Amino acid sequence: MRHRSVADLMTPGAVTVRGSTAFKEIARLLQEFDITAVPVVDDTGRPVGVVSEADLLRRRGAGGTPTAQGLMTSPAVTARPEWSVVRAARVMERSGVKRLPVVDADGRVVGVLSRSDLVRLFLRRDHAIREEVVEDVLTQTLRLAPSSITVAVDDGRVTLSGTVSRPELLPAVVRLCQSVDGVVDVDSRLTVSRPATADRL
Repeated sequence: MRHRSVADLMTPGAVTVRGSTAFKEIARLLQEFDITAVPVVDDTGRPVGVVSEADLLRRRGAGGTPTAQGLMTSPAVTARPEWSVVRAARVMERSGVKRLPVVDADGRVVGVLSRSDLVRLFLRRDHAIREEVVEDVLTQTLRLAPSSITVAVDDGRVTLSGTVSRPELLPAVVRLCQSVDGVVDVDSRLTVSRPATADRL
């Protein structure tokens, strides 16, 4: 079981600008490509900052000809393609940003990951979520017989019913199901099966 990576969700081939790019050109690019921000890169393609719509609005009507160098938020907070989306989401939250330029091993921009990309995780089809819960969580990770647990998924909400052999499995099943991409809630109705010896007492 693995979380989707940044590479799975990012928009590749990011639109970038240089520090000398003028205000109007940045605004044109945002509109043309229907994006809300653009990384600012140096001569080697490495990000030095990000210019967002909010940055443009703050300088609207300002004197002179603002450039990306003066408009950008710096330094740029970046992500790597191999990161899990969970890690990227935490970096976004901690840094208070809505998008992350994605850089390769050499530090050059190869894509952009936005909060809207992360939201796509929660639009996974229910059958895909159920398949991952049954095959990855129950069968491969916990080594449980799929026939012992019934899994139903409705709009990302997972309902579990059936039995497990040991009490300590109850929280483990729920925790692992919650970690599946696209799951928004887990309703566990699982019980612990009685040992066979109990019937003979």
